[in-house]
Amino acid sequence: MIKASVIGAAGYGGGELVRFLSMHPQAQIVSLTGHSHAGKNMTEVFGHLRNYVDMTLDELDIDKIKSIAQVVFLALPHGHAVPVAKALSAADIKVIDLSADFRFDDVQTYEKWYNVKHEDHVLNQSAVYGLPEIWRQEIKEATVVGNPGCYPTGAILGLYPLLQAGLIDTKSIIIDAKSGVSGAGRALDLGNLFSECNESVKAYKVTNHRHTPEIEQALSKIAGEEIIVNFTPHLIPMTRGILSTIYANLKPEAKGVDIYKLYEEKYANEPFVRVMPKGVWPATKWVFGSNYCDVGLATDPRTNRVIVTSAIDNLVKGAAGQAVQNMNILFGLAETTGLEIAPIYP
Repeated sequence: MIKASVIGAAGYGGGELVRFLSMHPQAQIVSLTGHSHAGKNMTEVFGHLRNYVDMTLDELDIDKIKSIAQVVFLALPHGHAVPVAKALSAADIKVIDLSADFRFDDVQTYEKWYNVKHEDHVLNQSAVYGLPEIWRQEIKEATVVGNPGCYPTGAILGLYPLLQAGLIDTKSIIIDAKSGVSGAGRALDLGNLFSECNESVKAYKVTNHRHTPEIEQALSKIAGEEIIVNFTPHLIPMTRGILSTIYANLKPEAKGVDIYKLYEEKYANEPFVRVMPKGVWPATKWVFGSNYCDVGLATDPRTNRVIVTSAIDNLVKGAAGQAVQNMNILFGLAETTGLEIAPIYP
C-alpha cells in the first residue's frame, strides 16, 4: 500500500483528494493536516466522508510526516509549498503540489504573476509539470510534480493535437473559459456568495489571469515556439466544472486534413480524455465528479477557423483527480487505479 499524506486537507481540493484516496485500492491515508481545523475529525469538516475517513486533522509536523509517508499531496495556498516540498523531497518522499509553486520553468514568471518570492530555484528546476497525457514519461522519474491548474488543463488538452501537428496559426488562439464557483476555493469571498453570483455570469481578471502564463508555457513547449494567447475566464453560477471554448485560425497545411480523426487517434489510448462524436459538444454535467476531460470540435470553412471545446470537473481532472493520476504514474500503477468513477448525473 502507498502511504499517503494530505497537507491542507480542509479545502475543496484537499477534500477531494481525501475522497479519492479513501477509495483507492492501493493507497492508505496516514496523515491529514489542516491548520484552521486542527483537532477536528475530517468528517466534521466534510460530512460526506463519514464511513470513509475517520481521522483527525493535525497541525503540520514535517518530521512526523517524513517518518510515515511515501507520497505527500500539498493542497496549500500559493507560496507556501516550497519549504515543505524541499524538506520532504530531501527525504526521498514523492511530492505532488496542487499550488502554482512548481508549475513554472522560469521562477521569474511565477514571481511576476503570483507576487510571491520563490524560495528554491534549484528544486523548481527538477520539478515536472504533471499533465499525464503529454508529460507522462517525465512524471515517472520525478520527485516533485507541479499539478496543473484547472483552466490550463482544459485549454491545453483542447489544443494539444492541433499544435503538435502544426495546423493552426499560433498567433490567433483565443480561449474563452467558464468555471463554477468552487474554483475560487473554500474561503469566504463576497463575490462567491449565492446572492452575488446566482442568476449572473461575469468575466473576471480579463487580460491578467495568472493561469495565462501557465497555459502559454505548456502550449509553447508543444508547438516549439513562443505562444501568446487571449484567455478570458468567466464565473458561472454552478458549483463545479469548466467549459473552455477555443478558437484558432487554420494554416494552409490543414487543408485536406481530417482534424476529427487527428483527435481520435491522439487520444485513443488516453483513459481520461473522451473525444465526443461529431456534432456532440461537451457539457460540464457529463464530467461532474469524474477525472474525465471531454473534447468536441468542428471546423468552420466560412471563417477558416477551428473551434474546440473541452469540459472538466475543476476539482477532479483540474486538481485532485489529476493529482491521484500522477501518484499512480509515480508508483507504477495503472493510471486509472482509484479513479474509475462514473460522472454524477444529473
